[in-house]
Amino acid sequence: MSDKDGRRIIQDFGVRRGRQLLAIGVALCLVLFLGMLHKRPTILGEFSKNTLLGAQVIVITAFIGFSSINWRCPSCNKYLGNDIGMRMCRKCGSRLR
Repeated sequence: MSDKDGRRIIQDFGVRRGRQLLAIGVALCLVLFLGMLHKRPTILGEFSKNTLLGAQVIVITAFIGFSSINWRCPSCNKYLGNDIGMRMCRKCGSRLR
């Protein structure tokens, strides 16, 4: 692998990691907000508790789907697992940071 390819992999991983951190933050905020609305369903209008629970399930499912597509090694395209701070791919050994 050339030095240029290594820099591209590191740069691509940085973009993927940034998107993943943003998705974690957004999903966490939405689930917590919907949980608060579940406790007090009349704060922003009338919402049934089933509707709010369904919205939480949709947010979690969307996050899992996004993560399964986004959180992959830029070199070998294998899923990276649950370590957001990893420095090397466990599958192919590519340097990520």
